[in-house]
Amino acid sequence: MEEMKLTAIGKVEPVEDGFAIKLDEKYKDALTGLDGFSHLHILWWAHLLDSPEYRCITVVDKPYKQGPDKLGIYATRSPIRPNPIADTVVYVTRIDHEKGVIYTPYIDAEPDTPVLDIKIYLPCCDIVTQYAVPKWAEVFPGSLEESAEFDWGSVFNF
Repeated sequence: MEEMKLTAIGKVEPVEDGFAIKLDEKYKDALTGLDGFSHLHILWWAHLLDSPEYRCITVVDKPYKQGPDKLGIYATRSPIRPNPIADTVVYVTRIDHEKGVIYTPYIDAEPDTPVLDIKIYLPCCDIVTQYAVPKWAEVFPGSLEESAEFDWGSVFNF
């Protein structure tokens, strides 16, 4: 397998009213033009689960209460994967261009998580209106907005 080199462009930090995605000084200018986008994709490295032990896991025991007894890691959103890359769509509360910081009320990443990339959220590319999920996943919320109030403990086995 070919090895790739990735460089973090910043990191996730907790702040009083949520989280900050703080960019390295040399990437601050890349925020130009983001004003007006309500949501962004944040690609991040699940550094706390980056070990040979976790990277070799390809099948997991039933993570979802209504799911099958075993699932391939690609059938989950777990950060445990061969390459621990995660993608979270975040709501943008504000952007500080001078400091190179994007503020959001929530991201499912730990403090000091390395940020790999940022992409704009575009409905034409990111909304799928005709989709299918397995029966066990039909209980999940229908949107990001609905997921904020959803009882996630009701679907997971941990």
